[in-house]
Amino acid sequence: MPDYFVDPLRLLSLDEPVVFAVSRRQVGVRHTERHSHRRGQLLGTMQGVVSVGSDGGRWLIPPVNAIWLPPGTEHDFVSHGPFEGWSVYVEEAACDDLPATPRVIRISGLLNEAVARAGRWEETQLSQTQINIVRVILDEIAATPEEDLALPMPLDPRLQRIARAVVDGLTGRRRMAEWAAWAGIAPRSLSRRFVEETGLTFTAWRQRVMLLRSLEMLAEGRSVTTVAFDLGYETVSAFIERFQAHFGMTPGRYFRSPKVRAPLVERN
Repeated sequence: MPDYFVDPLRLLSLDEPVVFAVSRRQVGVRHTERHSHRRGQLLGTMQGVVSVGSDGGRWLIPPVNAIWLPPGTEHDFVSHGPFEGWSVYVEEAACDDLPATPRVIRISGLLNEAVARAGRWEETQLSQTQINIVRVILDEIAATPEEDLALPMPLDPRLQRIARAVVDGLTGRRRMAEWAAWAGIAPRSLSRRFVEETGLTFTAWRQRVMLLRSLEMLAEGRSVTTVAFDLGYETVSAFIERFQAHFGMTPGRYFRSPKVRAPLVERN
């Protein structure tokens, strides 16, 4: 039986409050197969990086971020290394003013504290004070700007073949013409369709793969120097410059940003 973050029957229960929060931890890698539920979900991690995938792409979620998944979103989940994370589940009727597509947001201090408090609730009937905290959580989900941690995936089967090979790191440093020949598509068509289907040039898309992979590697405890050279950068400074241009801060500062650390009650 699939090991879901929370019992699916709980997500269907009419006895649960409009919002509830849970946390989970396990020593090994956590992997949940593709599924959906009628509640919206805000998912984050207290340790390491998690990867969430849907038909629209994949997102890498480090401890400083969380991903919002609207009700009914088909998604899968895998942790990179041991897992310690949390989820907030929002009743479908309360999601009307929340983003209608998946969105990665930065965890603010306010959201941090509100989630931690909700994670300690055991009541099904919320007090007025608790309802006020629910409103804070919903407001933060709605108002926090989106962060660009997505890897959009193409729909064309030939481009998908290339994309999955790049993501899996299976085929080395091919040039675009070599990728096109390998997948059976003309180079011009590859270039044009990649932009049409992902919003990024093929070169920019590959660079994003490397940057997102760097988050996984840094979260595993590898040094900036090791990550830079393992990903093929000629110098450490070139990697840091590219990382800062995309994420707005250096690798060292990125993982020192605020994250949910207040204790949540572990239950499902």
